[in-house]
Amino acid sequence: MTMPTTAPPAHALSDVTASDGTLRRFLHGLPGVDAVGLEARAASLGTRSIKTTAKAYAIDLAISMVDLTTLEGADTPGKVRALGAKAVRPDPTDRTAPATAAVCVYPDMVATAREAVAGSGVKVASVATAFPAGRAPIAVKLADVREAVSAGADEIDMVIDRGAFLAGNYLKVYEEIVAVKEACGTSARLKVIFETGELSTYDNIRRASWLGMLAGADFIKTSTGKVAVNATPANTLLMLEAVRDFRAQTGVQVGVKPAGGIRTSKDAIKFLVLVNETAGEDWLDNHWFRFGASSLLNDLLMQRQKLATGRYSGPDYVTVD
Repeated sequence: MTMPTTAPPAHALSDVTASDGTLRRFLHGLPGVDAVGLEARAASLGTRSIKTTAKAYAIDLAISMVDLTTLEGADTPGKVRALGAKAVRPDPTDRTAPATAAVCVYPDMVATAREAVAGSGVKVASVATAFPAGRAPIAVKLADVREAVSAGADEIDMVIDRGAFLAGNYLKVYEEIVAVKEACGTSARLKVIFETGELSTYDNIRRASWLGMLAGADFIKTSTGKVAVNATPANTLLMLEAVRDFRAQTGVQVGVKPAGGIRTSKDAIKFLVLVNETAGEDWLDNHWFRFGASSLLNDLLMQRQKLATGRYSGPDYVTVD
């Protein structure tokens, strides 16, 4: 089944953010999402089987795409240092296991994470803008971002104001993303979290995707991982369609990060199939696709050892998050 394009004519993008009215007309003029068709396609792609050699490649690719995350009130410098060590060498017994893409922490832990991964190529991502609820004045949100960037964050994961979005105040959301992007400067990439579980409809997820990309997001991200409904194959497929169509219209490539609820190698491989079949091979790289996860890495490592040795590891083979 071929899904309908989400892309408007190229000329339609030139002035859509000029006012609240033009932005609203643009977002509400996007094609409505066929929910049944979207979910059927996501389910169909999720049943694809891959051969053992391809599975080994997919597992290593997935490991390299993990943003290894700890976002808890009980986080300590010691826990963040351990997380950094695990990101750099996920399997201490096997140097062929790739490093993860990044560690993701709160702003006050960025300096600790930066030190833990120094020289490894592993990025430091920081949530910001009053994560996870996003309920704070814009000045506080921007201070949050600037603190993280000054501490050495390579990437900022911001949350949109869902209340403003759901009230139809799209220009406010757009301007806030633009301001956060400016606060990131040239040193940090920006991931924009929609909290898809709170947006209620697929149409809203499509609108949020385009809004985030128009505002300059380097990545669009499903979720904080802090609500009941996080990344799903269907909402991720919808966002992959959006980045595909946005590049077709603008020439600008934007990454996608599903986060929350992706716990097994089987889950991760399903998402990689979605990427390949929807956005294409250009997104099969950790510069353009990430998994926001904590427990996923352990399962990827266990499945990796199973493929290599024919048996699962013992309970001490991987660390406990």
